[in-house]
Amino acid sequence: MLTRIVLGWREWVALPDLGLAVRAKVDTGARTSALHVDSQWRFHDGGAPWVGFRLGPEGVSGHLLEAAAPIIDERDVTDSGGRTTRRAFLRTRLQLAGVERDVEMNLCNRGGMMFPMLLGRTAMARTFTVDPARSFLHGRAPARLGEPVIHS
Repeated sequence: MLTRIVLGWREWVALPDLGLAVRAKVDTGARTSALHVDSQWRFHDGGAPWVGFRLGPEGVSGHLLEAAAPIIDERDVTDSGGRTTRRAFLRTRLQLAGVERDVEMNLCNRGGMMFPMLLGRTAMARTFTVDPARSFLHGRAPARLGEPVIHS
C-alpha cells in the first residue's frame, strides 16, 4: 500500500522557478491550482504565446515580483461563485513537504480571498492526502528562496 503525505487544509508552498513562497489553501474540491496575480499580459516570444504577470507589493514583504512563463494552455475555469472565465495556464515547479514536482496552475485575481494560492487536487494526486482538521503541518516555505514571501 502506498503511503501518502498528510497535508493540512492550508500549507506553505514554494514555487522556486518564480522565486516565490506563498500560503496556499489546499482544496480537494478544485481540480486545478490557481495563483493570485495583480495584473497579467500576453505576448509572443519565438512565435509561442507567453504570459507576463505581476504580484505585490502588498503582502509580498514590500517587493514587487514580475515573472513570465510560456502559456501551456488556455481553458475556461468556473470559480466557486459559478462565474466562468478564460485563464492562462503555466507549468512550474512546486515544493511542498519535501516533495518537488511540476504542476499546472492558472493565473487569476484572488485579491478578495484569504489565500493567494489555491492548491487543487491534480497537484496533489498520488502523493498527498488532506486532514481538514489540521493546518501548516510542514512549516514555513524554505528559507533558501529568500524574498518575496506572500503572507496575505
